[in-house]
Amino acid sequence: MKISIITATYNSAKTLRDTLNSVLQQDYCDIEHIIVDGGSTDSTVGMIREYAAATTRHTVRWVTEKDRGIYDAMNKGIAMATGDVVGILNSDDYFTAGDVVSKLAEPFSDTALDAVYGDIHFIHDGEPDKVTRYYSSRIFSPFWVRFGFMPAHPSLYVRREVYDRVGPYKLDY
Repeated sequence: MKISIITATYNSAKTLRDTLNSVLQQDYCDIEHIIVDGGSTDSTVGMIREYAAATTRHTVRWVTEKDRGIYDAMNKGIAMATGDVVGILNSDDYFTAGDVVSKLAEPFSDTALDAVYGDIHFIHDGEPDKVTRYYSSRIFSPFWVRFGFMPAHPSLYVRREVYDRVGPYKLDY
């Protein structure tokens, strides 16, 4: 099962290397990493170019062009995705272990399951060991969606066919 990971970037040179390295360190083999850059003017595009050229562990696809914000960039990535499952990893986020993608792929063996989500650690800028907030997926209930509460999108992985069925993110979020 192919997992597509979408990373939206814009002038993300300060944090992008950690994001890219965390994807490279995954032990899961069938990863497609899609990077959608909004026309960065810093060294982001050069960093993406180097990563794409040097990465042999998984497929890397990328584009750089103006967009209408992060949700537009995510939608572009979803449209480019060829994986069975699609997830978002923001350009200032990273996987905290090398087996995160393997662990999220396991539950998808249940064909009745449409999505998997997990916990998020919010860290202090520049201090990855200093957690400032913890989002636990354990307490989430689908009932809360009615009130606008959603699983955090950096931990949400969804079958591609769900996006085909319900459509992309709305740009007015």
